[in-house]
Amino acid sequence: MKVIIGADQYGLSLKAHIKKYLKDNQYEVLDVTENKTSDFVDVTVAVAKEVQKDEKNLGIVIDEFGAGSFMVATKIKGMIAAEVSDERSAYMTRSHNNSKMITIGSALVGEKLAINIVKGFIEGHYDGGRHQIRVDMLNKMC
Repeated sequence: MKVIIGADQYGLSLKAHIKKYLKDNQYEVLDVTENKTSDFVDVTVAVAKEVQKDEKNLGIVIDEFGAGSFMVATKIKGMIAAEVSDERSAYMTRSHNNSKMITIGSALVGEKLAINIVKGFIEGHYDGGRHQIRVDMLNKMC
């Protein structure tokens, strides 16, 4: 699994903190905004494109409130994303919705909570079963 990460100007500091955590825990990380700043629309599209290259990939986008990136992600065909600001939602969106991407708002989530959110998201596993009906419905919408 590769974790694709990106942030707009408002999420750069939190992104650096999350990225350090991921690398310290031996996750493969691709930062699509490593040497540049971009609008959250461009960042989200870049993360989503990389996530979709391999079904094992997961994506994280950080902007000021998480909402803008979430709206962009849900417009991308085949992308199931969730805006999260707590650990339980991050874990559950993986296990019940097979989300491949989360968005986080740096103005809403501090560093410690962000790490717990990321941990819940990347350690979560899709349960399948009865949840597949909903995932299929989501995928047909785009």
